[in-house]
Amino acid sequence: MIPIAEPSMGEKELEYVTDCVRSGWVSSLGEYVKRFERGFAAYCGVRHGVATHNGTVALHLALAALEIGPGDEVILPSLTFVATANAVAYTGATPILVDSEPGTWNIDPGAAARAVSPRTRAIIAVHLYGHPADMDPLRALAEQHSLALVEDAAEAHGARYKGQRVGSLSDVAVFSFFGNKIITTGEGGMVLTNDSELAERCFFLENQARHKDNPYWHPEIGYNYRMTNVQAALGVAQLERIDELIGVRVRNAAHYRRRLQEVPGLSLPPCAEWAENVYWMYTVLVEEDYGLDRDTLMARLRERGIDTRPVFYPIHTLPMYRQSQRLPVAEDLGRKGINLPSGATLTAEQIDLVCDALTELSQQGR
Repeated sequence: MIPIAEPSMGEKELEYVTDCVRSGWVSSLGEYVKRFERGFAAYCGVRHGVATHNGTVALHLALAALEIGPGDEVILPSLTFVATANAVAYTGATPILVDSEPGTWNIDPGAAARAVSPRTRAIIAVHLYGHPADMDPLRALAEQHSLALVEDAAEAHGARYKGQRVGSLSDVAVFSFFGNKIITTGEGGMVLTNDSELAERCFFLENQARHKDNPYWHPEIGYNYRMTNVQAALGVAQLERIDELIGVRVRNAAHYRRRLQEVPGLSLPPCAEWAENVYWMYTVLVEEDYGLDRDTLMARLRERGIDTRPVFYPIHTLPMYRQSQRLPVAEDLGRKGINLPSGATLTAEQIDLVCDALTELSQQGR
């Protein structure tokens, strides 16, 4: 089976994790956590990093530190992983789901503007599948209404918007380091911000709201969201290779593009002129003239030993967030989109096998 994505591990990962285990510092205390926080924040061009146990809790922590809660509304795209909406719901606030742009597959700034109400407190821009959202109009909208602007950059490590790395384009940003991400700590996440008070608030809340002078006095409800030193040891090693790991995905995307651009019925992923897409997932749309629908194509590829994933179900179609609204772009992308094998261990020969199968199946379907 050609996997959808698997982590690339090397000698440094083994060396640092072994060092961590031998030191005995395997929980949230230890030098690797601070090294990873400082290193990843610096890589993204941000002053503060707060490492967390995963990306979902990173987003909840960021929203909690912004004091978003019951009665508030947070605008976000419907086309994203469900964790984006779940983190909003954890605070007691209401996710307000809006449509995507057909040109970037990311949140539509116009739709976000129309969704602003007196209860709106924040906008979450998701950089879907490695392509940055259009941040300038979102920043202007946030400033106009005194809203917090949050980046969900879980899928876009190293991507750039007009030359600036994602994670540095907002009031606060969050990342995931799950096993299939561009760099991984197995599970793991991080909050990034240039706001010193917000960073301090995140550190306080993620550590059970311990008083800084009396660690067994807790003046309010906090969380246990800390990253372990073992996770961070992996992260430090992966961060040292991040440009290499991004480069593999970009080269693989170019290979896919060369092979698939002439296949009838496949629409290739976008890349706006102002964006540097890191192609966390190489995603294509299966159009009607391909000859097979998306789900049938996925089944046929699996029969040939090729793993794929559907594009996320738009959140407004899920039972707990279902609404009567129609979001045609998100629904169209959710129905047609398929993630092809995209990991850093993928070889050129494997990409050719995938492309050969897609070409042959298109001919059969037609």
